[in-house]
Amino acid sequence: MNDLFRKFARIAADVVGSPWAFLAGVVITIAWACTGWIFRYSDTWQLVINTGTSVVTFLVVFLIQSTQNREAKVMQLKLDELIRAVRSARTQLVQMEELSDADLDRLKQEFEAHRCRAVGELERIERQRQSRAAD
Repeated sequence: MNDLFRKFARIAADVVGSPWAFLAGVVITIAWACTGWIFRYSDTWQLVINTGTSVVTFLVVFLIQSTQNREAKVMQLKLDELIRAVRSARTQLVQMEELSDADLDRLKQEFEAHRCRAVGELERIERQRQSRAAD
C-alpha cells in the first residue's frame, strides 16, 4: 500500500506541478466564468467552482506533503552520507535536525562566517589573477 501510494503521489505531484495542469486550471476557470450568464450567476453555479477547487486543493495538499516529506528524507540521507564520507566533517552534524533553534542560529552564523571568508579568498585570488594577466 505504501509503495503504491508513494508512486501515485510522485506522479500526481509531477502532473499537478506541470504547465499543462496550470493551463487546464485556467481553461476550467474561464469556461466556468463564461457559463455564468447561462446559469444567471446562481448560487449553484458558484458552488460548483467552490466545491471543486476545495476538494482538489484538499487532496493535492496531502499528495504534495507526502512527496515533500519523502524528498526531504532523501536529501537528509544524502547529506548524512556526505558528512560521513568527508573526514574533516563534524559527524555530530548528522543529527542537526534535532538541535534547538538557538543552536541552529549559531551554526548558521558560523557557516556565514565561513562563506564570507571563502568569498574574500576567491576575490583575492581573482585580483591576483587579474594583476598577473595585466602584467
